Amino acid sequence: MPQTPTKATTAMGAALSMSLCAGLLVASEFLPVSLLSPMARDLAITDGQAGQAISISGLFAVLTSLFAGRFTRTIDRKWLQSAYVVCMILSGLIVTLAPTYVALMFGRMLLGVAVGGFWSMTTSLTMRLLSPTEVPKGLAIINAGVAVSSILSAPLGSWLGEVVGWRATFFTLVPLAFGALVWQIRTMPALPPRGTGPRPSPLRLLVRAEVRWAMASVFLLFMGQFAVFTYLRPYLELVVGLKIDLISVAFLGLGLAGLAGTYVVSQILRSFSFAPLIAIPTVMTVVAIGLIVGTGSKEWVIALLVLWGAFASAAPVGWGAWLARALDSEAEAGGGLQVAVIQLAIMSGAAAGGMVFDRFGWAFTFSAAIFLLAGSALAAFATMRISRNSANRQRKMAQA
Repeated sequence: MPQTPTKATTAMGAALSMSLCAGLLVASEFLPVSLLSPMARDLAITDGQAGQAISISGLFAVLTSLFAGRFTRTIDRKWLQSAYVVCMILSGLIVTLAPTYVALMFGRMLLGVAVGGFWSMTTSLTMRLLSPTEVPKGLAIINAGVAVSSILSAPLGSWLGEVVGWRATFFTLVPLAFGALVWQIRTMPALPPRGTGPRPSPLRLLVRAEVRWAMASVFLLFMGQFAVFTYLRPYLELVVGLKIDLISVAFLGLGLAGLAGTYVVSQILRSFSFAPLIAIPTVMTVVAIGLIVGTGSKEWVIALLVLWGAFASAAPVGWGAWLARALDSEAEAGGGLQVAVIQLAIMSGAAAGGMVFDRFGWAFTFSAAIFLLAGSALAAFATMRISRNSANRQRKMAQA
């Protein structure tokens, strides 16, 4: 049944509120990247320990995306989604006021719950809110919030951190999140759960060889990416010698390049399905090598970061297209699995990168990322081979 104009307008308002929430979640999750050094100084901890603020949010995002559905299947999806936004608000307040490292990590734990829960439900909620013809538009609106946040959060975060301090910078997200919560409650209709019986775990998909290799490639890609990305601030500040204004420019260039790269890859995927999945980690491997050997040139490093942003931001688009194509009717379960794998990779990259950063220095951290990214390219190639062999077998069986 087509929606009335009033209902359609309200539903699109709910999608817009989710877009704002999505953008704020991305900003909250990765704001420590641009504030790592001042956070470490204020709390009297190392840069590597400060980087664990990202890893712990990733851990709880993994746990929430995989297991929360078992305990929340009887809750109205409107109020469950609102509860995740409340977790984001509480996280921002706790981090802002955190007197100790332990308090900081507790606040980031709550953020992980919000990230895992929110993203695991986003697609299904959009499909229920909007008519089938409006779903692509709704998803594009939500992803636009992420893109804008990716562009602005790092440069604004580094600049605001210098002007008002890292605590006030985190707090700026709190009133925005509260506004998004009120907007969401006012516009989102009641969404009773569909089916309250036990739900199979997304992990069951790993019995398929193609899925295992694909998830291995995704894991290695994001782990390698965040082993570098999490520690860009101390690298740019202490190794390359950039001042805060150029650091902000570098993060802005990285974000803008990511927006462009996302668009370009979406066009390439119309003709080539696996080539971008192999090319993205391959180029990022080369860029990571360049960051190690090119520290003497500020212009060179900024140019490499722009290239890094273009390819790193394109990765979710490529693997999202693979997910829809390869899993089809099981795409929702596959989405939950992919969210868990990505968050586990972010957590692992930030955690392992932090330990290596503190013990051996930035060069060892970036070198480890090179091997991870190269492994991602190889795993993507294996996924392509398995997929094509499977398609050939099915074709031969159909002809027999």
